[in-house]
Amino acid sequence: MKALISPNEPRYSGYRVAWVNETEVEQQPPLFWVDCDNTVRADIFWYDPSDQTIKPIPVPPEPEPV
Repeated sequence: MKALISPNEPRYSGYRVAWVNETEVEQQPPLFWVDCDNTVRADIFWYDPSDQTIKPIPVPPEPEPV
């Protein structure tokens, strides 16, 4: 699998995963492709350039009932 990274769209300390596909499709810079596993989904994961990994966007915890 391949993840299309959009460095123009910051997420946390990295970039948005804009699209996930089986293969690379030609894209215009600054977009770029990185390898990923089949659990990665666009807009639910982000790319961390400091260690070149794809990470899930943290889900906030449910509030405690009062």
